[in-house]
Amino acid sequence: MAEIIEAHTETMIDNDNNKRRRLVEFKDGCRYGKFGKTKAYELIAHERIRAYKMGGKTMIDLDSVDEYHASLPRVEARAS
Repeated sequence: MAEIIEAHTETMIDNDNNKRRRLVEFKDGCRYGKFGKTKAYELIAHERIRAYKMGGKTMIDLDSVDEYHASLPRVEARAS
């Protein structure tokens, strides 16, 4: 599935710091992040992931999704 998402990735240059962004359409960003659209809008509203408008479409920054996943707390093993 990663190959499918990567095939639909738009690369955009950020004018502020010349960083390349991996942008995908909203539904593909949800699929990549393994969350639904309601959760995606919540994460965008709380600035946990970044989204941009491009030609009327909402595009999700996959790097921000990776950062979000990396920030999640680890589940500790319970004692038996």
